[in-house]
Amino acid sequence: MDKRLRRFTGALGLTASVVLLLQVPFYFVYSGARPDSNILTRILISMCGSALLIPFLTGLRQLLREARPESEWLATASLTAALIWLTLGLVGQSMEAGTAIATEAPIDPTVQGPLAAGQFLLWGSMGRLMCGLFLASAGLALLNTRILPRWIALLAWAVSAINLAFVPSLYFGGDAARFYSAVGWGTTATASSLVLCWIMAASLVLLTRPAVHLADR
Repeated sequence: MDKRLRRFTGALGLTASVVLLLQVPFYFVYSGARPDSNILTRILISMCGSALLIPFLTGLRQLLREARPESEWLATASLTAALIWLTLGLVGQSMEAGTAIATEAPIDPTVQGPLAAGQFLLWGSMGRLMCGLFLASAGLALLNTRILPRWIALLAWAVSAINLAFVPSLYFGGDAARFYSAVGWGTTATASSLVLCWIMAASLVLLTRPAVHLADR
């Protein structure tokens, strides 16, 4: 296994997860309508973090494939689901930014404006479903290859289960102040933050734990 790829992948995942978590405080600086500077800065940070996640995810797939080629289909399923999750988020952010730019008065584009309702499933049920598939596939691939400790794989399944539990939230209205709703803070913020925390944990282990070869297991 390429030690440089392992470390580079870990560094990318750690950096991406930290960058993406930096956007969270921007949601709480203002209550209600937000100035464009707040919205656009948050979205720019998220765009950069999402871009950094792509080579991390690709590197993780390559590490899984090298460790056990028969696990390639799981690694590919995990990568594909994660890329769809990122795409859904980028589309949602484009809709938010467009609303903020086109509207003269201050607005909260997550729940206000003509495009707000169209984002609910992007941030909610669709995103949670793709995160669930991403982590479930990654967890199984990690158990098969053992490139990371067993607890990382089990943690992936736990976070996957939490995300999948929010998929039915589309039946519970569009109140952003509720924990469990189509666009509730549990559905959109808590569940996605747990995914980023898992990526951070996996990345730290990639950086600090030496590679274990199949012959040593």
